[in-house]
Amino acid sequence: MARVSLSVSTVKPLGDRVLIKISESEDKTPGGIFLPDTAKEKPQVGEVVAVGPGKRSEDGSHQTMEVNVGDKVLYSKYAGTDIEFGDEDYILVGEKDILATLG
Repeated sequence: MARVSLSVSTVKPLGDRVLIKISESEDKTPGGIFLPDTAKEKPQVGEVVAVGPGKRSEDGSHQTMEVNVGDKVLYSKYAGTDIEFGDEDYILVGEKDILATLG
């Protein structure tokens, strides 16, 4: 089996998919209590690092995407496919799974 080396710059999402770099989860609660790794929830916020060309309409043209590279977004908790490049965590989601842009 051949081994393929990938980096974020070589990944180009297809269709209406978006590659998001997952933000780090909080180590401490607002009250000052430190959380162990087992108690941390999966973050739902991240930064868009790659965007596909958009969904195809009936006439064959691409619909423009509502998010752009660099946008901070809130995405659905159980959406997408988790991907790991080196020590960074990413998630590949469909545009419909992005709930809001932040900031």
